[in-house]
Amino acid sequence: MATNRRCSVEANSKFSGKVIGYRHLQCLLLFIGFCLIFATRVNISIAIVAMMDSKAANTAFPEYTWSEQTKSHILSSFFCGYILLQIPAGAWACRFGGHLLLLLCISINSLLALLTPLGVSIGDWPLLCVLRFSQGLLQGIIFPSIATILSKWAPVEERSAMQTFIYSGGQLGIVLMLAASGKLCSSSLGWPSTFYIPGALGLLWSVILFIFGASTPRDCKHISAEERAMIEKSLGHDSKAVEEERDMKHSVPWRRIFTSKHFLVTLLNHCANDWCFWTLLTQMPSYIKSVLGKDINSNALISALPYLSMFSLSLILCPIASWLEKSETMKATVSRKVFNTIGLWIPSVTLVSLSYLQQDQGNLAIGLLTITVAVSTHVHFGYAVNHLDLAPNLAGTLLGIFNCGANMMGVIAPIFVGYIVTETRNVHQWRVVFLLTAAFTFTGNLLFLIFGTAKVQAWNERPRAVIEAEQLEELVNSVQKPNEFSEDAEAGAPKNDAEKSVAEKSVAEKVIML
Repeated sequence: MATNRRCSVEANSKFSGKVIGYRHLQCLLLFIGFCLIFATRVNISIAIVAMMDSKAANTAFPEYTWSEQTKSHILSSFFCGYILLQIPAGAWACRFGGHLLLLLCISINSLLALLTPLGVSIGDWPLLCVLRFSQGLLQGIIFPSIATILSKWAPVEERSAMQTFIYSGGQLGIVLMLAASGKLCSSSLGWPSTFYIPGALGLLWSVILFIFGASTPRDCKHISAEERAMIEKSLGHDSKAVEEERDMKHSVPWRRIFTSKHFLVTLLNHCANDWCFWTLLTQMPSYIKSVLGKDINSNALISALPYLSMFSLSLILCPIASWLEKSETMKATVSRKVFNTIGLWIPSVTLVSLSYLQQDQGNLAIGLLTITVAVSTHVHFGYAVNHLDLAPNLAGTLLGIFNCGANMMGVIAPIFVGYIVTETRNVHQWRVVFLLTAAFTFTGNLLFLIFGTAKVQAWNERPRAVIEAEQLEELVNSVQKPNEFSEDAEAGAPKNDAEKSVAEKSVAEKVIML
């Protein structure tokens, strides 16, 4: 028995959506939210310097004599919480709606940021770790929530562009926080302002999202009927399917997911890219200082340059990717593989080049670092959007799994580097780190080229047996309730045994078809 597909992955040739619609307001709100999320994530990396050395900032504010080991505990406490709720958050977003979870998480996260200076003064570094752990726990829910919202709001023809624009908000948040934190810590507001400002803005943003945000177009009171119909048509939805989906508890086919080669290769690419990202983010300053003799942290603008370049390139690529999909110049699968190749293989080349630089080539090293980080933004149009392609109904769950695996690389990569690099001035040890990282990203994309796809998987839908069982139950119930038929129906009922036999045979045939 054939069933209608609820989602389509290929672009609709008759797509005629408005250039600017209410879906783009949702996109803008999520972009700003991402900016504030990452601002509250990276603020501690600058603030902790002023907290441990007030002479470097403003002596009017408290100074804490923490060891480097304590400092590492504080910085890692966020990620310990971050990876815990990634997977269940996807199921929660599907059940309760991404809008509700996003609103609760960011508002509470912002409140915790506001309470951080007070918490440190009361409970010193242990309470600070608890606050950072709690913020990580909450932010672990945000990615799956946004993925679930996008799976309902983003037309197929705008999917990758909208996601990349939203995610670029995180890059902007990093740039703004890195560039502004130094001045804030040295100002009359002191290091507490690096927590107060993003926290207050986060609460304000939560109010705006409460008014204008919605989990789906059908839940939104402000969207036009025309735009709602356009989005649902692009996604392969109809009004009846949407209403049925609201009442349906979609079971997660865990076994089919984890035995899918398309899922596994996408998970591998998430891990490969994040291994590269966290290796550079945590180890490059040490490499440039120890090997090349240049301290990248001495200049906030240089520290922010790779992320500023990444953000700028994201904005340039968004309309290009959107045009490619709308014009059907490339099929979705081809587009994902092309962008993924650029985003992973060019960094592989720059990492190999970086591994062979000499000590007097510091400027070139910073240039290669900037290229590596900036070009990697192409993956936002590649594997990073693949969870929406493979299973739109399970997008939040898939992204939760992907994010959990990817962020574990943030824990493993620094430990790995610590075992390899025992002498920070040893160029050959650093070469091993960069070459292995390049090999990881190269292999990840190679497998994506072979096994990657943008086609909706069969396990995106409810199990066929469940659907057939429900239809069979309805048929049996209709046969067992003859008294509900009207007089007209009774008049047309079979009068003799022959007619009854024909009717029973018809029912039996329907049961067999099911």
